Amino acid sequence: MLLYNVTFGIDKQIEKEWLLWMRENYIPGIMNTGLFTEHKIYKVLTHDDETSISYSVQCFAPSIEHVLQYLNEFAPKLVEIHRARFKDQHVAFNTLLEEL
Repeated sequence: MLLYNVTFGIDKQIEKEWLLWMRENYIPGIMNTGLFTEHKIYKVLTHDDETSISYSVQCFAPSIEHVLQYLNEFAPKLVEIHRARFKDQHVAFNTLLEEL
């Protein structure tokens, strides 16, 4: 099992709007690809910045091929939509982990 993780740092003033949009749009967009078996979203509690808050969006895939297909075929569009909607109010980075 692989974990595709995206950690977002977002401005605190858009936290509620961003979280709602993620739950109603972004995460369903990822899951509707059929490439991931489940997802989780976590609020990062050890974040010390006064102006931003961090979240970890975790999507679980059965193989690297599933993740690569997502990254090649679906991620660019979802990333662009997110970037345009929350321009200059967020940062994001991806991590891919393998369960041992």
